[in-house]
Order: sequence, then C-alpha cells, then structure tokens
Amino acid sequence: MAETLRYQTLERLRVPRPVDRLAFIAARCRDKRVLDIGCLDETALAKKDTDQWLHGRIGTVAKQVIGVDSSDRLPADGLVTGPNARIVKGDGTKPNVNAKDVDIIVAGEFIEHLDNPLAFLKTVKPRFPGRTMLISTPNGVSFANALLATIGREAQHEDHLLTSTYKTLNTLCIRSGVGDWKIVPYRFYATEMLLASSGPRKLFVKLVEKLIRAVEYVFPLRSFGYIVEITL
Repeated sequence: MAETLRYQTLERLRVPRPVDRLAFIAARCRDKRVLDIGCLDETALAKKDTDQWLHGRIGTVAKQVIGVDSSDRLPADGLVTGPNARIVKGDGTKPNVNAKDVDIIVAGEFIEHLDNPLAFLKTVKPRFPGRTMLISTPNGVSFANALLATIGREAQHEDHLLTSTYKTLNTLCIRSGVGDWKIVPYRFYATEMLLASSGPRKLFVKLVEKLIRAVEYVFPLRSFGYIVEITL
C-alpha cells in the first residue's frame, strides 16, 4: 500500500524515481488477459506503427487484449489491432466485458477526462474483484507544465477536466475502498512533437526532453504523471 499520509501541509513524501510509462505498464501485462480502457485517442493511429502506442505495446506481450473506447473514429463493429487484440466501441466507465476474461485492467491517461473518477473506481471495483488495475494520469504539478507556464503556455487536452497529484491520487484510492495500491511517477515524453518534427527542431525537442527528465529524476514529485497500481 502507498505510505500512510498524515495530510499535513509540509509533510515529506517519499516518491520513487520516475519510470517509463509504456514499459512499466506493458511489463505488468505480460502473458495476461487485458482490458484496455480508453485506448483510442486521436493520436493513437499516428503512433500505430511505432512502439509509442500503449495499446499496441501491450498487444505484443499480453495473452489477449480487449480495448474499450467511445471514440467516433472507431468503426461500429470495432477494430482489430493485432492477432490477439481488438478494440470495441463502448463506455469505458462501464465496460461490458466478462470479468472471467480479464486478469488485469489498464486505464491509460483516462481518468483526467472523467467528471467523476471516484464513481468510476467504485463501479469497476465490484465488477472485477481482486483484479489488478493500472491507471496512468498527468501530474498537476509537473515540471514540464511549470516550464511552459513561464512562457504563457499550458499542455492540456481540450477534454481534460482535472489533473492529479500524489496526494489526491492517494485520497482517490482511500475513498474508493480498493484493497491495495502503490503510486509510481512516470517521466516526461514528447512523442507527438518528436513524430511531427525533423532536423534542428527535432534535435531541440530531444534536448528539452532530456532537460525535463533530468529535473524529474532529481525531483520525482515534479514528474510528468503517475501510474497507480491498484488491487480492486
């Protein structure tokens, strides 16, 4: 379980070094039957032939992957994404999947789009008792966004309703009544910018990425986001 917090203003938080989000989640899915919630955002197909698409990365190591997404880009009859993977159209907050077919649940960059993440966790907990769930979500106090703020910018998707912090994610787990959890930061990635760049601009993006990751390593609470590994 995450460390016991006192929720005091200046309490010290012992946060591990940031990990690679895709590698961490994919490793947990190896040889498992995976329910992948909210896996087809607007950047997914652009990353489909790279190792930067989480759903595709999971598909290379999992026994089976069933994705659920409500995207308008998804055909009514779903989308086959690999020999052992597919995405079906549906409501990710109430996935219509038999619990017996699921070993682990992934909700990558999903809860920040919801108007009630607590209700989401309280819905999936009784439907998938004892299963592991991996949630990843942006960090509200990330160094990357703080850096952008100094030049009058902010990196947020138009559908984002919230960003979380280490403490608020811990509170979410407590109030949802899940059995066990741990919170691990993940490092900054500039995937979309790198895919869209070339020449000197691409080199500059890589340098900025390295700078941000160096700060995140020293100050993990300023990492780009968090992965919460939960036992439902």
